[in-house]
Amino acid sequence: MSVLVLVLAVSAACCLGIGFVLQQNAAQRAPLNDFLSPRLLLDLVRVPRWLGGIALMVAGMVLGAIALGQGEISLVEPLLATNLLFAMALSRHQTKQSLGRQGWAGLLLLAGGVTAFIVAGEPRGGSAVADPFRHWLIIGAMIGLALLLTTYAKRSRLSSGPALLAVAAGLLYGVQDALTRVTGQRFSEGGLMEVLTGWQPYAVLALGVTGLVLVQSAFETASLRMSLPALTAAQPLAGIICGVGFLGDRLRTDTGALAWEAAGLAAVVVGIVLLGLHPAMPSGATQAVRARRLQPN
Repeated sequence: MSVLVLVLAVSAACCLGIGFVLQQNAAQRAPLNDFLSPRLLLDLVRVPRWLGGIALMVAGMVLGAIALGQGEISLVEPLLATNLLFAMALSRHQTKQSLGRQGWAGLLLLAGGVTAFIVAGEPRGGSAVADPFRHWLIIGAMIGLALLLTTYAKRSRLSSGPALLAVAAGLLYGVQDALTRVTGQRFSEGGLMEVLTGWQPYAVLALGVTGLVLVQSAFETASLRMSLPALTAAQPLAGIICGVGFLGDRLRTDTGALAWEAAGLAAVVVGIVLLGLHPAMPSGATQAVRARRLQPN
């Protein structure tokens, strides 16, 4: 594993984790009438804390894109999932909560799961799949599932809705990461004109904006505990599926390696859930307060 890729991916995770906390701090005070509307971004753009969170998120995405250009998506995505560790660090500072058993267990499971998956799978690059049907099948499945989750979330804003929106955003961000890698490859092969004549960069932009609306809607309607774990778990899984499915990433497939890879991903998800539900994570507005904010003036 390249040290440069490791440093870039962990730096990206740091920016993303801190950025998500700042965004949620601001978004939870936004009008709920802007739920799933681009107006939400127009309201939040006036809030300095949210702008700071967005700046950090953009920095994280740029660092992540550079990491994706240097390494396999199946390697970078699990490392990006450690953004929750940095979100936890800032949340602990805000709430003055100690880690305790739950926090340490989540930390060890997340870090250990990422390590186990990378060591067992030994992600490495290969030739991208030429069949366009396979590309569109995987991308379509991810976007279709995100659309289905979003549709259901609109009916349950204050219950399971925020978590479903976060999963949907994570799926879109995973596809966005895959297409970012493709865009970087096109730039390396033919320069800027090669990039601008392809559909991938425009899809990256569309997915990014759509994912941002979904994430901010999740942040404004629920605590960080309900939204960030779902987002953090969904994004690397979607990215790995895209990487192996059509980008040509290869993982070890012998029985022992597959067992450790599955165990590693399971540990990552459990660790994310434990950290996300930790008391250090901001609880946000109460459901009663959110319900009152939802009512028209």
